[in-house]
Amino acid sequence: MIKHQLLLLNHSGKGQMVSEYKSVMAMIDRLSKLYPPLVLRRLVDEPALTEEMLKSESAVAGWCKNLQAFFTDEHKAGSEAYTISVREDKERNLFLPNVEIVSHGITHEHRFNHDFFQSSEYRAVAQLGEKISGLIEETGYVKRGEKEEAVSSFAEALDWLTKEAKRGFMIQRYKGLGEMNPEQLWETTMDPEVRRMLVVTIEDAIAADQIFTTLMGDQVEPRREFIEKNALAVANLDI
Repeated sequence: MIKHQLLLLNHSGKGQMVSEYKSVMAMIDRLSKLYPPLVLRRLVDEPALTEEMLKSESAVAGWCKNLQAFFTDEHKAGSEAYTISVREDKERNLFLPNVEIVSHGITHEHRFNHDFFQSSEYRAVAQLGEKISGLIEETGYVKRGEKEEAVSSFAEALDWLTKEAKRGFMIQRYKGLGEMNPEQLWETTMDPEVRRMLVVTIEDAIAADQIFTTLMGDQVEPRREFIEKNALAVANLDI
């Protein structure tokens, strides 16, 4: 069965794991502009490819074989066909995974380079994988109240719990406080029993003015360059 700790996701330790999981998934969404998202998500469940392993063709080939087995077994009915193979980086004397995806008769190639496996993003994926590996056993299930659901992964458990927690709730978004009714403003912002107040300081007024001018000024080009440079580093983006 699923280990008992997973039933206590709101407690401090497991709550931190949930936050870490969501942070990694948000990072994967950003990386999906460069790499196939299904492969990126699957990397959480695959053993980490270390620098030493990248020097061995057989080690990388075995890793690719395991990844290929997942896409062969789990995505047979999909419209896309995945082929994971090994390519040699002769300049660095390394062996790296190569992913080809055939969709509607068109082949798209995605090369995972050495920099990717040395990046902080890949380290975060690998570390998350180590933490949730083996957390759910083969006959695992998750329970909330009187309802329970069989799950095979941490992702399935979290997804089910999140959907169950949202039942009966309505989520509204506002561009500003002025759009709220007085009752809504009190409930979400002004009630001293639940509101949170943070101190905001400006240590470098010149730097603050520069970033404000870049993002809010009349010149489009500096704003575009800023977005292109920093888009993949964004965290906790709420649209």
